[in-house]
Amino acid sequence: MTKKHLVFIINPKSGVDRQKEIKQGVERNLDATRFTWDIQHTQYAKHGTELAREAAEKGAYAVVAVGGDGSVNDIVQGLQGTRTILAIIPKGSGNGMARTLGIPLESDAAIQVINRDKTLAMDIGLANGKPFISNAGVAFDALISKKFAKSTRRGLLMYSWLITKYMWLYKSWDWSITIDGKELKEKAFVVNVANGQQFGYNFRIAPDASFTDGLLDVVVIRRFPKILGASIAVRGLTGTIYSSPFVQHYRGREITVSHPSLNLMQSDGDAHACEPSVCFSVRPGGQTIIVP
Repeated sequence: MTKKHLVFIINPKSGVDRQKEIKQGVERNLDATRFTWDIQHTQYAKHGTELAREAAEKGAYAVVAVGGDGSVNDIVQGLQGTRTILAIIPKGSGNGMARTLGIPLESDAAIQVINRDKTLAMDIGLANGKPFISNAGVAFDALISKKFAKSTRRGLLMYSWLITKYMWLYKSWDWSITIDGKELKEKAFVVNVANGQQFGYNFRIAPDASFTDGLLDVVVIRRFPKILGASIAVRGLTGTIYSSPFVQHYRGREITVSHPSLNLMQSDGDAHACEPSVCFSVRPGGQTIIVP
C-alpha cells in the first residue's frame, strides 16, 4: 500500500519548545504504516501559502496547519485549486475554526484525528476574491485584530482587555450592506460575515453557521449602550447572541459591505487593508479537510 505524505507547516515564532513538541507528538502518534511526513517552517508573512502550494504541486496528500485561524487561512490560500487536503493542529490564540469543527486543542489528540482520515468538503468564503475559512469583518473586530497583532502578549486576557478598552472609544458607522441584491442601511458596531461559528475562545458570533450549507451568515451588532457590552459578550459565549435586541442576522451567497472611509478589515483574525467596498461570496465545498 502506498503511504500518504503529510507536510506539517509550523511558524518558527511559535518557539523551539513548541516545534519540539510537535515533532515528538508526530513521532509518537502518527500511524507510520499509512503516512510519511516532513515538517517545514515559515520564514516570513504569507510563507505558509507558498509552502502549501509547493507541497500540493509535489503531490502531498495533506498539508497540516500548525497554528491558529490566520495560519490555516495562509495554507488554504495555497491549496485552492489543488486536490491536497487540509488538516489542523490548533496552536493559535483563539482557534475558532478548530473549536467549531471539534478538532482537539491538545496536539496528540489532534494528530490521532489525522490518523482516522475522515474528511469533509467545506465551504470557503471569499472577500474581494481572497479566501477566508472562519469569518471576516470590517468594523470593531477589524480594529481589535489590528491591535491584537501589535500586542506582545497573547491569550484571552489580552484579547478581553483590548475589547474592553476600545469598546468605549469605537464609533459606530452607517454601513451600506447588500445581501443577494437586497440593500440594507445599518448603523453598526460590528458587521461580520461568517462561514464558521466563532471568533475563538468559544465566542460564537454566528452560532448556527455551517461550513457546508453554501451560505454565508451576516451578523450585524447595531450601535448599543456601551454599558451593555458585557451582556452581549455573555450572549456570544453562551451561543445566544441572536437573542440580543441589538443583533441582526442574515444569510446569503453574495454580500457587499461598503463605507466611504473603510480601509481596514480582518480575515480569520488577521487585519489588513481593504477597499471602501468589500464583496463577499462563497465557494461551496472549496476545501477538503480532515475532521473528527
